[in-house]
Amino acid sequence: MAGAYDASLPGVPDWLNKGDNAWQLTSATLVGLQSMPGLVILYASIVKKKWAVNSAFMALYAFAAVLLCWVLLCYKMAFGDELLPFWGKGGPAFDQGYLKGQAKIPETVRKFGNGTTENMPYFPMATLVYFQFTFAAITTILVAGSVLGRMNIKAWMAFVPLWLIFSYTVGAYSLWGGGFLYHWGVIDYSGGYVIHLSSGVAGFVAAYWVGPRPQADRERFPPNNVLLMLAGAGLLWMGWSGFNGGAPYAANLTSSIAVLNTNLSAATSLLVWTCLDVIFFGKPSVIGAIQGMVTGLAGVTPGAGLIQTWAAIIIGIFSGSIPWASMMIIHKKSTLLQQVDDTLAVFYTHAVAGVLGGLLTGLFAHPDLCVLLLPVPNTNGAFYGGNGGKQFLKQLVGAAFITVWNVVSTTLILLAVKMFIPLRMAEEELGIGDDAAHGEEAYALWGDGEKFDATRHETQMQQFERDQEAAHPSYVHGARGVTIVL
Repeated sequence: MAGAYDASLPGVPDWLNKGDNAWQLTSATLVGLQSMPGLVILYASIVKKKWAVNSAFMALYAFAAVLLCWVLLCYKMAFGDELLPFWGKGGPAFDQGYLKGQAKIPETVRKFGNGTTENMPYFPMATLVYFQFTFAAITTILVAGSVLGRMNIKAWMAFVPLWLIFSYTVGAYSLWGGGFLYHWGVIDYSGGYVIHLSSGVAGFVAAYWVGPRPQADRERFPPNNVLLMLAGAGLLWMGWSGFNGGAPYAANLTSSIAVLNTNLSAATSLLVWTCLDVIFFGKPSVIGAIQGMVTGLAGVTPGAGLIQTWAAIIIGIFSGSIPWASMMIIHKKSTLLQQVDDTLAVFYTHAVAGVLGGLLTGLFAHPDLCVLLLPVPNTNGAFYGGNGGKQFLKQLVGAAFITVWNVVSTTLILLAVKMFIPLRMAEEELGIGDDAAHGEEAYALWGDGEKFDATRHETQMQQFERDQEAAHPSYVHGARGVTIVL
């Protein structure tokens, strides 16, 4: 086994840092677990029982479809050579010569006189391709949260690769892969804009075009398993250590700070949201606590490794209160917002929280932490002087670009899909749910995994009554006090 550590082996090039590579692969796995099984479990349990299978499958399908599209085309669209200032040249990323080489971000460096430099992590390109896939996958799955409970599964299957190609890759390249926002110096440490803002806006737009759930489902949509919902949420929270801890592409000071800040913001936001629920509604809500957790995680993501720990607490306070107010107060007073049926409130928990975190990063980004990571020198938040005021404006521009692009691209994609596949399930199927969409149901509550057959059940009851009448002449017809196991 000692040979495995021999630096002269072909599998251990001089530039490879085994610690960084191990941490990056671990981070990628943690982010992957957030989706599979984290969001699969969360989606399956947080919805009405009749939609559990459909909701879980939407997440499962997206995870698999994104991976194939990612290596065939989309990785290089997001992180490859420049095609346009906001888009990379698409192409396959499965050549062994390419995957064995040292990772490089961005692959194209454009000089603007601001000293922008590329980042060359000490691990192979294969690690980077997989790590970034997990981000693309979770973003697409988050979009699904807005249309659970009525979107045609076939339309979703067509939507996923199209949205990945024409929406996600644009945001990723512009802010992370060497695009114009990257070189201009807009800060998005680990996806407040690329992931949360884009998924929240795209989900809201998709909910508008797909249409609302049936009125009965909108009025009453209880989770079918609260304890399982907490398990999914727990995977999401713990996986965020890889989400933000892996963003520096190294096991270094920034990753350690990011992990601490991430968890602190999530805890603070959860507590703030819970307190607001108690103050205004008289009791804490498990769903509310999960929403507070998510907004705290999304809110700190744009600057997790660039802010001081006290600032993470401040972001947690704002993340637990402003999205809460937007959902509980502004939503209820806005006719427009109420017309759009965002099933899991992805717009509020991700888009609002992502923008909020991006803007607060423009205030709190510390120069001593920024210099450890960011490609553009002399970058810091407005509270620390220098170019801080300009940085806040850059954050606004970055948010505006991601918002507009997702509104337009998501709309065009859905209209294109609608030409061939109905976006919405038929009304009779909406009344049935999983059995209509998949021929499967989540729970076998009777029998040996059989579905309940009302006709068969009634026939058995009638036969039971005839048998009782024959054996006991005094038997009163209809006195069904006996439990029958089907």
